Amino acid sequence: MKYPNLRHALPFLGSFAIAACAQAQSPAPAVPAAAVLPINLSAGGPPIPATPPAEPAHPPSILLWPNGAPGSEAFKGHAEIVGYRQEPDIVFPVVYNIHDPSITPFLPAKDQATGCAVIVAPGGGHMFLTVDREGYDLAQWLAAHGVAAFVLKYRLAHDLGTPAGSPQPYQVAVNAAADAQRAVRLIRSRAADWGVDPGHVGIIGFSAGGEVAADLIAADDSGNATAADPLDRLDSRPNFVGFAYPGLPASWRAEGWTPPKDMPPSFLLCASGDRPNISEFLPTFYLALKKANVPVELLIFTDGGHGFGVRSWSYSVAQWPELFRGWLADRGFLKKS
Repeated sequence: MKYPNLRHALPFLGSFAIAACAQAQSPAPAVPAAAVLPINLSAGGPPIPATPPAEPAHPPSILLWPNGAPGSEAFKGHAEIVGYRQEPDIVFPVVYNIHDPSITPFLPAKDQATGCAVIVAPGGGHMFLTVDREGYDLAQWLAAHGVAAFVLKYRLAHDLGTPAGSPQPYQVAVNAAADAQRAVRLIRSRAADWGVDPGHVGIIGFSAGGEVAADLIAADDSGNATAADPLDRLDSRPNFVGFAYPGLPASWRAEGWTPPKDMPPSFLLCASGDRPNISEFLPTFYLALKKANVPVELLIFTDGGHGFGVRSWSYSVAQWPELFRGWLADRGFLKKS
């Protein structure tokens, strides 16, 4: 896969613009006006396209709860919103107003499948999801290299679709974490259909998606054998985790933090130009994992800033998906058991 030469080196919560529309295939109540007004705070940035925003082409998504997610009953029928985010050097699509969490499967050819599955949790400050370079682009790359990938659309704790003055209905450690748990269980329940080894299912979280991955691990839920829902009987703990320039729960950043006892093998990456609470914290995080004897790998690139995803900020940072796949191979996750 060739990487477009696009540069993205800004702090994640930098200036942006959003222009949005509801997805046509999902009828819904009118979108709150505050959610669709263009907000341009990036002086000199590329112009917002005149065409309506749309997600990149992708396979059909699968709802995690076909009859509605627990805690989202009041938002039944509300459609996702696709918008533009504008920064000084790039405009790209984002998705928000997420009330029906889902996974989008990207499956490798059967003769190339390794049995490994990666849930991809995009970032977006829990306001929206950066679904291209932190979602579908990586999933497409992984599938082309024998790894089944599933892009997770999780519920957002600071969703831009929530009308101004209204309380946000979701919490990261409650709802987004539940979405990640459900994704792991759904993949394991359909492992035979998708050519996946149930013991080789992991997650990689970008930026805010890293917090979702951390909360998934912290939940430490091996399943309830007596649950009425068959999926809830399955183990939701990932077999490995990737943290890409992650936001992490405050408790994980506290001095003296120790990893959970079942912390899975971990792959960490960021760029040295990222903000200090990432680029200078990630080595400390690495040392805490190493001290706890967690198999861990850390990559810090000179160039890349925040949010590089699957993009060629530099030649070296463009290689990280291959390094991630190599790490999976080294840890034995690309071998069917």
